Amino acid sequence: MRLTLRARLALTAGLATALAAVLVAAGLFIAVNRLLWLSQVEGLQSGASAVGARVEAALERSAQTFGVGVLSAPELRRLADADPQTRRLELRLSGPGGEVQTPRFPAELDPALPPGVYSLEDRLLTVRPLRGGARLAVLADAPVLGEARRAFGRALLWLLPLALALAAGLGYLVAGRLLVPLRRLEGAARRIGAGGDLRSPLPGAGEGDELARLARTLEGAFRRVADAREREQDFVRAAAHDLRSPLAALRARVDATLSRDRDPERYRAELRELGTDLARLSTLTGHLLLLARDPAALAREPVPLRDLAAEAVDRARELAPEADVDLVAPQALTAHGDRVLLGQAVWNLTANALLHAPGAAVTVTVRPDPAGGAEVEVRDNGPGVDAPTLARLGEAFYRPDASRTAGGHGLGLALARRAAEVHGGELRLWSEPGRGFVATLRLPATLPLGAGGVVRSRA
Repeated sequence: MRLTLRARLALTAGLATALAAVLVAAGLFIAVNRLLWLSQVEGLQSGASAVGARVEAALERSAQTFGVGVLSAPELRRLADADPQTRRLELRLSGPGGEVQTPRFPAELDPALPPGVYSLEDRLLTVRPLRGGARLAVLADAPVLGEARRAFGRALLWLLPLALALAAGLGYLVAGRLLVPLRRLEGAARRIGAGGDLRSPLPGAGEGDELARLARTLEGAFRRVADAREREQDFVRAAAHDLRSPLAALRARVDATLSRDRDPERYRAELRELGTDLARLSTLTGHLLLLARDPAALAREPVPLRDLAAEAVDRARELAPEADVDLVAPQALTAHGDRVLLGQAVWNLTANALLHAPGAAVTVTVRPDPAGGAEVEVRDNGPGVDAPTLARLGEAFYRPDASRTAGGHGLGLALARRAAEVHGGELRLWSEPGRGFVATLRLPATLPLGAGGVVRSRA
């Protein structure tokens, strides 16, 4: 079962506290144990020095009497008991006269241990050299060291679960208070999702902590989704309206043609008109598909803009031989992107000038822009448009009243704008009544990373 965020926070707090308690306790134990050990060693060394001096004096007296320093076990015990400081010590004397030890000295200890201090569980041992080649081993009980370890273990056994439980409980309470804004945000998001009002403000949105910034980010994302949904709804309504008309016209024409017999020439004329309507419907459908194209499906390949502009000018001259259409492209420029979409955008700008400025001179110019990209400008010296009309040009299916008689679906500039956006560029429009119309397609030097795309070679 997956734990809730509150439970995970509480558990994390408890484990962190327990780990900290273990580390602090271990540090304290090491420090206290070290101090206790040094204290015990100091006491042992002091006692060993005192009893060592007495043993050396006794060995000298024995050597004067017997020629060699020899002590018995009872004598060694009396030397240790002569001072309360050394009474608890156990001794072993090794030398030229042999080896002797007090009764409680462990016989299993290695007699060849070099001089030094040794820790034997709850006891301490020191080995000291004496004059005359003898060596004295002094053993002392150090129960305080073992008691300290056992006390530490008992304290840790009780305190660690208590600290874990206390930290987990406090963490659970604190996490609950910290997650209150998140629960409010969750409830608000659920209400927005159920009600559909994506522009409703979210509680706590602002520049404060992380939750406030999260709420602000979600608020902005919801607004963008609302804008996209409204554009989609407008687009679908407009597309349905513009598709309904040619479909209805096709059906009416077919019904009228089949309503009575006609001569072959009349049938051919009717079929030619049906073909014209189908061509308009095909163009409209193609534009809709291009507008709806996923940016992730864009090809990323070098696109020669001068070639696209030349193709558009040649096509315009074929469709309108009487039109004055010129190309100005002094240097070859390349943009990275989708050739089909960019080619359709350049053609739409050229066709728009031919359609809405009949008889005007049209100039298609390809030039670099100061930022390192490229621009394709289509300029005509036609009648132009006023500011309110210019502000709406580029919206899908928008057609000024004066242009409706010229045909078209109001998708040419919208598609060009869409092509510029998905390539990381922009479409700029300028016009004044009586001073012509200028459409500039600006493209960056490379396709933006967010556009994704399918890489194609130029083979």
